Amino acid sequence: MTGAAVFFYLFSAVAIASAFMVIASRNPVHSVLFLILTFVNAAALFILLGAEFLAFILVVVYVGAVAVLFLFVVMMLDVDFTELRQGFLQYLPVGALIGVVFLAELVLVISTYLIDPQLTRTVTAPIPPADQVTNTAALGRVLYTDYLFYFQGAGMVLLVAMIGAIVLTLRHKPNVRRQDISRQVARTPATAIEVRKVPFRHGI
Repeated sequence: MTGAAVFFYLFSAVAIASAFMVIASRNPVHSVLFLILTFVNAAALFILLGAEFLAFILVVVYVGAVAVLFLFVVMMLDVDFTELRQGFLQYLPVGALIGVVFLAELVLVISTYLIDPQLTRTVTAPIPPADQVTNTAALGRVLYTDYLFYFQGAGMVLLVAMIGAIVLTLRHKPNVRRQDISRQVARTPATAIEVRKVPFRHGI
């Protein structure tokens, strides 16, 4: 077994174990830390595959921004996770359906590879040599030419997911005074100023 294979199995095992701990940890802070560990090991796997640009993007964007943002949000906000976990069973059928779909996709991929290992190579575009074009340029050429619509579709899915997460987590507190722009713009001197006649040595 070569050194690259040893590191591949090492990083893969740590990534799978840490990904499982993300959903198994009871403490949300521990889940975020395990998520960061998963991203780091995935970046190491990208480096082994020769995709160093993806590895750096994974570390800089996800570990340096997204995961750290999750960590600060979890640690700084007083979130009642017991209340959030209530009603978990009503979403269990949808989660089970999604899990079955992912399991079917994995079975199809593994069975296809076992039947014909060379079949997956026919759908991949060859990467030009490093002396002709860099890894970043080759990735951009593939994304914005061959898979442009899929790339835009993934962006729309992420946008919808972000809007859905904001809508689901936004809770209005009844005792908080909020700014109403339309009422402020519609104010007139008659409604903005109220003149009262205050008796001498008495308050309002």
